[in-house]
Amino acid sequence: MASKELLDLLNKSIARELQVSIQYMWQHVQWRGVKGFAVKDVLKSIGVQEMKHAEAIAERLVYLGGVPTTKPEPIFVGASLREMLEQDAKDEEGAIKLYKTVMSVALKEGDETTAHLFRDILADEEDHHDTFTSLLEEL
Repeated sequence: MASKELLDLLNKSIARELQVSIQYMWQHVQWRGVKGFAVKDVLKSIGVQEMKHAEAIAERLVYLGGVPTTKPEPIFVGASLREMLEQDAKDEEGAIKLYKTVMSVALKEGDETTAHLFRDILADEEDHHDTFTSLLEEL
């Protein structure tokens, strides 16, 4: 069975995914200006991906005997497109670090399935980070 440490990391991951899925969706609906128009669909698409991550992690957590949190990490929408994208890039950096930790703990416990799940999610998060940092280059 999974350790309390791993279950807690999965719940922290869910809270983060809930945070950014709401954050990116609200940024999608609150964008302003020509540059905002150019990224609004990207924000929506990534927000939907993040919600799917939350669902997959929650399913794994329940399988391992845990109860998924319903409380997101603090949400920051931002007042400008630059603020939004800077925060989003920072949040993706945090996710990358967290998910590497989850993978390490899962592998230490012999939980290949959780490690595989997070390997796939990590690839998405690195892509999101690349997207946000690339968009910032044009602002």
